[in-house]
Order: sequence, then C-alpha cells, then structure tokens
Amino acid sequence: MAKVLLENVTKIFDGDVIAVDKVNLEINDREFMVIVGPSGCGKTTTLRMIAGLEDVTEGKVSIGDNVVNDVLPKDRNIAMVFQNYALYPHMTVFQNMAFGLKLRKFPKAEIKKRVEDAAELLGIGELLKRKPKALSGGQRQRVAVGRAIVRNPAAFLFDEPLSNLDAKLRVTMRAELKSLHHRLKTTSIYVTHDQAEAMTLGDRICVMYKGLVQQVDTPLEVYNKPVNRFVAGFLGTPPMNLFDGQLELKNGDMYFVNSAFQVKCSQSVKQKLSEYSGKNVVLGVRPENITMTPPQGQTENIIESTVEVIEPLGDRVEVYFSTKNNDRFIASIDPDIPVKIEDKMNVYINADKFDLFEPGDTGKNLTLA
Repeated sequence: MAKVLLENVTKIFDGDVIAVDKVNLEINDREFMVIVGPSGCGKTTTLRMIAGLEDVTEGKVSIGDNVVNDVLPKDRNIAMVFQNYALYPHMTVFQNMAFGLKLRKFPKAEIKKRVEDAAELLGIGELLKRKPKALSGGQRQRVAVGRAIVRNPAAFLFDEPLSNLDAKLRVTMRAELKSLHHRLKTTSIYVTHDQAEAMTLGDRICVMYKGLVQQVDTPLEVYNKPVNRFVAGFLGTPPMNLFDGQLELKNGDMYFVNSAFQVKCSQSVKQKLSEYSGKNVVLGVRPENITMTPPQGQTENIIESTVEVIEPLGDRVEVYFSTKNNDRFIASIDPDIPVKIEDKMNVYINADKFDLFEPGDTGKNLTLA
C-alpha cells in the first residue's frame, strides 16, 4: 500500500499534441480515486504514465516514497486491470492468475495459496481449471482482478474494467469492487467515462477535460458544488440544464434573464454577484430541482414550456421540455404526476437550487463562495 503523487505531469505526443497538461494529483494511501471524463480527456494516458506504459514528458510520478519516472513497469509494484481482461486463452484460470508470480519465481506452495485465497475472495474457486473461453464476461473480469490481487501490489490501476459488461452485470461488479476495496484497503486508481461508476465507487473523484484536471473532491461535493460549467454539465444523469442569459438589476433585486424567462436570485447571490449586473452568464439547474407545480401564489422563477419527450424510468419520469425560444431542458418528476406530450406547462425553479457560471466551456461557478 502506498500514496501515489503526480506533480506537474505532462504528456506530449508527436506533433506537439498535449494529451495531459501539468496534472497535480495526490492519491492517499488506501484511497479509491476515480479519474473520470469524456473520451480524449487524458485520463487513460494519466493512468498509463502511473503504470509506466507511457513515458512522462515533464513532471514527476511517485509511488510511496520513490519517484518512478525511470522505473520499469514490472518494478513499480503496481497491478493493472485492463478493459479487455488480457487473459491468456491457452491457460487455465489458475495459470492466468499465477502467471505473474511464476515469472517472479515465487515458491509453488506460495503461488497455490495466493491464487486459491484470491479465488475464494472473488467467488471463482470452482473455475480454476477452466480456460477463458468457457467463462462469462463477469467471470473473466473476476479472473483479471484476481490476477492483480495475488500480487499484493502497492496500488491497483483499473482502466475502464467494466465497460465490456452488460448494464446489469456492471452494477453487480461495481458493488463487488467497492466491497473488495473495503476488505483489501489497497490504494486504487480507477479510470472511467461512466459517471455512475465515478459517483458510486470513488472516495474522491478527479474530473478531467482536455488534458486538465478540472476538480478533485468527494462525489457529492463535485455534484453539488461544481467549480465550473464543464463539471456541472458532465456529472449527473441526466446532466444539468444550462441556459444562456445575463444578470440584470430590477427594483433592487437581481434576475437571470433570457428571451424566454427570468429567475430571481437570492439576496446572498445578489450580494456576491453585484459586479456581474449586465454581463452574460449561464444558469445551471439540475433536473431534480425543477418542480412541476409552483408554490401557492408564486409568480417568480416560472418557465412557460411545452412537453416534447417523456421517458418513464419506474421510480421517476424524465420529461424533456422546450421554451418559447427553443431552449431545451429536462426535469425529473414523480411518476404519479400526469403529463402528456405537447402539454403546455409552467415549471418552477427554486431560487436556492441553481448555479450561475461564466460563459465558455469551463466558465467558473460564480455562486460558490
């Protein structure tokens, strides 16, 4: 077990393509850190530099007390679980799990004990004599994890290990990985583009975009207090609704205004953002914070809208609306609320339940203290 530290880590590929740009990240001993972001954001390249599978152009990677920039992958005391399992098809499950230990010339008795203990932990003890072609996707993934466990590494590195599984099995394996980490208490770094995996697995999550770290914090802090527009729009299913407009002072109150509606800001937001009056901003509101029935007598913060699409999901219904200026947004509502396509509805936004951002992909969150 060990802390993993990245200091100003940069990766530049041929043609001056900057894949990772001055990443600073500290993964604590025994922590489960999830690196999440869209395709091409640099998350897998970052993981591969930690593993030693990619050279570091600039900066330092440390595992424990050692800088490992020039250390070979096999000598870094880490174990990696890949997206495609990377099992040897001609070997049995036992042989696949034992292979790394055999290369390191562990005694046969020690190999047997480690493999059987890991197989028992993962519930695959009865599969040790089978070959990969006789296993399901979930079983193959358990074997790949088992091969990592037997190494007793300082850190586990996971590169989108569940992306090849069906939706139901992904949920099951997610729970198993979290339980496994709780039992093993080994430093783990997990790369994914799946927000649900990031939110449910990570002690903390690191959101990346265009090679840059955007925010590092606990899942709930990142969800509830996104530092910029990209994080707000990326994290959450369905994503945060974003509306372009500007701030205006009217009769001593501050409003977000666009051509379809206006939203009155709280007094604390007004005090915080008085200097932004007359400037363009982006309003962000999560689907669960849009109410179908405005409070009695409420005439502020109402959006006149038309129902376009309805998606029943059992415990909730996701309703897609359009405004009179063709802005589109989503509300997550109670399944008992009657709603039909082409209904004209007035929906309500709570003055304490939205964020305001500067314009641009990564415009900062103006409503954070």
